[in-house]
Amino acid sequence: MIPDLLATNSYDYYLPKELIAQYPAEQRTASRLMHIKRNTGEIAHRQFTDILELIKEGDLVILNSSKVFPARLFAEKENGTKVEILLLYQLNDNKWKCMASPGKRLKQPQYLHFSENLSGFISSGDREGLREIDFTCQNHFWEEIQRIGHIPLPPYIERNDTFSDRERYQTVYAKEIGSIAAPTAGFHFDNDILDALRDKGVLFSDVILHIGIGTFRPVKTEYITEHHMHSELATIPESTAEAINIAKKEGRRVICIGTTSTRSVESFWQEGKMQSGSKWTDIFIYPGFQFQVTDALLTNFHLPKSTLLMMISAFGGFETIQKAYRIAVEKKYRFFSYGDAMFIED
Repeated sequence: MIPDLLATNSYDYYLPKELIAQYPAEQRTASRLMHIKRNTGEIAHRQFTDILELIKEGDLVILNSSKVFPARLFAEKENGTKVEILLLYQLNDNKWKCMASPGKRLKQPQYLHFSENLSGFISSGDREGLREIDFTCQNHFWEEIQRIGHIPLPPYIERNDTFSDRERYQTVYAKEIGSIAAPTAGFHFDNDILDALRDKGVLFSDVILHIGIGTFRPVKTEYITEHHMHSELATIPESTAEAINIAKKEGRRVICIGTTSTRSVESFWQEGKMQSGSKWTDIFIYPGFQFQVTDALLTNFHLPKSTLLMMISAFGGFETIQKAYRIAVEKKYRFFSYGDAMFIED
């Protein structure tokens, strides 16, 4: 039976719970690497350090330099009832869009107390359950967030965050604060591997896509065309746009590290070239999409029925990726944020 590539259930798969990585590998580069040749469907099993061989001199590697911040906050209502707040993105100097849990404890706008230095007035929830909170801070706001906030680990990591997550749930090249979820494909790089690639003649450019709540949300509609993507703020610096345009003109590969880098560059390709600037993007990439920029892709293993798995299926080929995931389960690869990696190329 031929699968319906627009049916959400076509992107479901069996995953034993014990394969969901709860902690990162001891060393960043110690993960396994599944190597996929998308033109032939060939699949090989490697170590991540083999990326030094797979990425070639002259390749242009695109990194998402967005930085995760401790966006998970715990607060008390004026009557002492405890609630949890997840900051999503900043609206202005003091105001943020956020989520509250449990929402039923906040049926009306009210003040919340986070610490001796931080309080905020939170609105009622909108149609999607999102709220706005207007902060009052007696200290430097970002210092206070760093002091009292928690790293918002994904829900499939079933433990509390630890101090080490502040380093490991973050890429070594993260610079621009704004994400509530990390561009996890980049976790596998340490500074030594990045330096070795540069010494080899590999070129690097940054994009910035601040990852929002949409990352945690599976597709729940029967058909993926009915799914509404949440917008995320993406920025392509002028230097990155120029580097990509030169690479495409010269026939050199553009290699995206992670799905967020891919979404960013594909969003900004217009009129036959890469544009620069900032915009909110809700691009949804699934089989049938024509990639204009991305020639190779490094990624982790993604959740069933997720928009990320749909994107990988579009790039690597639906049947090839289905086969790869079956093999990954059989070979006991580690899945999701702290798991192993996959490199897809021609």
